[in-house]
Order: sequence, then C-alpha cells, then structure tokens
Amino acid sequence: MFPGRRLWASAAITLVAIVGLAGTAAAGSLQITETGSSLLFPLFQEWAPVYQHLTGVEITPQSTGSGTGISDAENATVNIGASDAYVSTALEAQHPNLLNIPLAVSAQQIMYNLPGLNKKHLRLNGPVLAGIYDGKITNWDNAAIKRLNPGVKLPNLPVVPIHRADGSGDTFLFTQYLSFTTPSWMHGPSFGTSITWPSVPGSVSAEGNQGMVQQLTQYQGGVAYVGISWLTPALKDGLGEAMVENRAGQFLLPTPQTIGAAVAVMAKHTPKTERISLIFSPGKKSYPIINYEYAIVPKTQPNAQVAAAVKKFLLWATAPAQGNSAKFLTSVHFLPLPSNVLPMSRTQINEIN
Repeated sequence: MFPGRRLWASAAITLVAIVGLAGTAAAGSLQITETGSSLLFPLFQEWAPVYQHLTGVEITPQSTGSGTGISDAENATVNIGASDAYVSTALEAQHPNLLNIPLAVSAQQIMYNLPGLNKKHLRLNGPVLAGIYDGKITNWDNAAIKRLNPGVKLPNLPVVPIHRADGSGDTFLFTQYLSFTTPSWMHGPSFGTSITWPSVPGSVSAEGNQGMVQQLTQYQGGVAYVGISWLTPALKDGLGEAMVENRAGQFLLPTPQTIGAAVAVMAKHTPKTERISLIFSPGKKSYPIINYEYAIVPKTQPNAQVAAAVKKFLLWATAPAQGNSAKFLTSVHFLPLPSNVLPMSRTQINEIN
C-alpha cells in the first residue's frame, strides 16, 4: 500500500513551481525540502502522485524521524519539518519563527509478537508498559499482565521491549502516555522525542516505524509502539495489537470511533498556536494515544516564491475535499482535522512569508 518506503535516506520534498491546481509546472523548478516523521511518511506517499497530477508539483517524500524534522526546521535547513510532536516550550521560546501546523489526526497502537496470541487483543495499560520498559516486568506471565488478562494463558516467555533509536514523535507520544499514567515514569525517564531509556537486558532499538515492525517480527515476546499509519502492514505480518487502557479504565483499540471520541473531547482545548497534547483524553470511548500530525514550518521562508509554494501545498493538504479527504486518510488510519481546528491551521499557513 505504501510503495517505495526507504526510511534511511535524508528526506526531501520537491515542489516544482505551481501555476494552479489544474495546471502544470512552470519552467525553472522551485525546490522545497522536508524531513521528518515516519508516521506521516505514508500519508505523503498517498498525497504525492495525486498532487503531482493536479499541479505538476513533484513530491518525493522520505523519512528521517520527527526529531530530525524539528531540528532541521529549527535550523532553517528545510522548509517543512514533519513531526508527530509539537515543538517544546523551551524551543518555541528560542525560535518564535517556527509554526506548529496540524495536518491531520493520528494515533499509536501497541503491538506484540506472542505465538498463539497474536490474533487476540491482549489488554495492556500504562503502568504495565512502564514496568516492561524499565525492566521491572520481564516475563509475559507476570502477575500484573495476568491481572489485566484473566482467563488468558500467557507464556513464560521473556518480554523484549523495542524502542526507537532515532529522535521520534512516536517516542514522544508513547512516553507521554507512560508519564501521564505512571508517576514513577514521569519522575524518571519522562517524555520527549529522545529520552534516556532505562537499561533493560534484552531490549532492542529500531529506526523508524518500519524498523519497529521489522524488529517485532524478529523477536518472539517482543512489544513495540507503532504509529497507526503502519497498522495495516504490521497486521499483515501477523503481529498482535493490544487493547490499551484509557483514562476511564476502558481497554480500547484505535478505531475511527475511539480516535474520533478522543479528539472530540480535546479539540476544543486547542490553542491558537496549536501546540497541545491529546494524550490520555477523558471519556469512556476515547482511545488514549492520539495526536495531531504537525508540519513544523519556519514562518519566514527564503523568498516569496518558496513561501507561496509551501502555503499552497499545505492549504491543499488540509482541505477537507482535497488532501484531508477520506480518499487519502482512510488508508493510513488518520482522521481529518476537526472543523474548529482547521481554521487555526489555515491561519498559521497564511502567516508563511
């Protein structure tokens, strides 16, 4: 579904000079660069051929991780940095020129590889996951996991926690969930696109969401956090998907209904800067690990031509009948921007100059 995934190269989006959505590229191309999120990467792959057909604009997306996307936007070495995480308060203060522009709503699921149980949906929660990732829970038949899964015969198999090696918005989301549910994690590793992971024997690291899925297929007993745009290939690989405990004590899968319920609660709290965590939303039907997918964009671009090209592409990407339509979002399991958030994103896009 997502052809041409190559997560190891430097990412670039090439936008050829735009002459209108039904036109073709003008002579003398204009290049605009993008680096960042492997969670957003499959959506850019969905967008690219259609946008090129409509405009003549060539988009060649690849992935480097959200940490790189934010860093490159911060240093103005790219025009667009894709990220699952908003810019931190400290970084925003240092770089007030950066815009945090939500493009869509996504989620993260917890995957595992347990022979005989991958077609079931085991129940996991924040404290258990924190225990796995800090080394306190070492086997799948641990009493804490058993309590969440009565009647399930769990194997006496070592747990293999898998985490991202690169700076990652997925790490930001996952460690926020651990922090918001488990005080010892908040006061220990805490959260961020990169953290100091506890030293756990047998733990494994991976680059990008593709790497997380690949490693999980290799390790029986493995558990990993995976961006939802990679759910379809992960399930095709036969991996298990956990039901995750939300703030109301309900165990849920990330579906359009549960993601939608969470964003419906949280969207009204979105500030004008659109920097907000949507993690661990209230509500019985709210899936607990959801987020806005961000374009981190330097407000001041190199010149007026580049600024116009970036604005036009982002306006198309967020338009409900265009890039934000089900035609693109459904295949990557994203939801469109809420109706009250879309005008905020457009206001920020129009600040680009």
